[in-house]
Amino acid sequence: MSDKPIKGSYIDTQGMSGPTDPNAKSTEPRVYKPAVKKPRRGLTSVDVMELKILIHEVLDEREGKFNYISYFDTEQYKHPVTEDEPDYRPHYKPAYYQ
Repeated sequence: MSDKPIKGSYIDTQGMSGPTDPNAKSTEPRVYKPAVKKPRRGLTSVDVMELKILIHEVLDEREGKFNYISYFDTEQYKHPVTEDEPDYRPHYKPAYYQ
C-alpha cells in the first residue's frame, strides 16, 4: 500500500496564497463607493400599464361608461407584420401618458 493520497480526494492549495515577498509594501485601504441597489418588481412597466388600462376599462364598464374600443380587443388592432401596431388612444388622461 502506498501512503500517497488518491488524486482528486484532496484539495491542492499550493499557489493559492498571495505574494510572499517580505519587502512588499501594503497598499492603503481602498475606499469604495456604496453600491446602488435597484428594487426588483414582479411586473414590467408594460405589464403595469396594461393592468392600469384593464382596471380603468372594468371600472368604466361597471359604471356604464364603456363606449370606446377596448385595448384588449385584438381584432381592432390587427396589422401587417411590416407595420407598427396602431396606437391605443384612451378616452381619459392616465398619468403614464402625460
